[in-house]
Amino acid sequence: MPKPKVLVTRVIAQSALLKLSQALEVEVWDKKSPPPYDFLLDKIAGLDGILTLLTDPLNKDLISKASSRLKVISQMAVGFDNIDIKTATALKIPVGHTPGVLTETTADFTFAMILAASRRVAEGDRQVRQGIWEPWGPDILTGQEVFGSTLGIIGFGRIGQAVAQRARGFKMKILYYDKIRQPKLEAELGVVFAEMDQLLNQSDFITLHTNLSAETLHFINQETFNKMKSTAILINTSRGGVIDSLALIEALQKGKIRAAALDVYEVEPIPQDNPLLKMENVIITPHIASASIQTRERMALMAAENLLAGVRGEKIPYCANPEVYQ
Repeated sequence: MPKPKVLVTRVIAQSALLKLSQALEVEVWDKKSPPPYDFLLDKIAGLDGILTLLTDPLNKDLISKASSRLKVISQMAVGFDNIDIKTATALKIPVGHTPGVLTETTADFTFAMILAASRRVAEGDRQVRQGIWEPWGPDILTGQEVFGSTLGIIGFGRIGQAVAQRARGFKMKILYYDKIRQPKLEAELGVVFAEMDQLLNQSDFITLHTNLSAETLHFINQETFNKMKSTAILINTSRGGVIDSLALIEALQKGKIRAAALDVYEVEPIPQDNPLLKMENVIITPHIASASIQTRERMALMAAENLLAGVRGEKIPYCANPEVYQ
């Protein structure tokens, strides 16, 4: 009897690929760039399962083309805004993801960005590499202190909470905004719930930890930038679309905020003509907040577990649309 056929849209951890290959016929897209949409469209109807990344657009047309043979979509990511969940659910296709696994790694990276942006680490590194080493002086590359400052966290899920835990070590005043207030965590973590305007007005650092949805698209925009301190530093390791990029460029150019540290963008890869790339007060990294060796392997293994369970007709362990089982 032939093995079920699956497609893995990028080379992932060998431990995960080995686990899959023992039970399945596995085709791996082995290039660094995502597979073309037409390639996915051509393949989808002949698959029992597919393991995807955030860069793979599984829209309504593509999922609708999948035959009843497709039993599972397994995403190697916490988020799944690249997948038309509504269509997958209507077709009774469970969608897997990898929640929880990258919480600490992303929180570590977020705090690294806070420190690097506040103390102008990347700017200093660039200067030295360019042969610029000014004589020591009281105002050379002076930055903003993190210790004892005010941190505003927008989105207080797992990652937001983990960032708050790190901020406590720096004795920061921690404000948070979320749709759901959490008094128990306020007591445990020493954080203070704030309405958005209060958080924007008072925070020295503002870090974003919300998903991307119709509600959060351009949540940070010209209006919100106008309410921030001129000395504020904005950090985004969540989703690029949460920030209106044109409003961010204007805010930085006009000095509405001091700096930004970004790991995600509305368009990825970020176009080389984007003005942000020319700004000294902006740190830009290529969507690597979860990029620790250990975390990426755990993510791959979780995605493999979801794929295997789905292909076997079992309930997948980490499901983004559990209503398919109702």
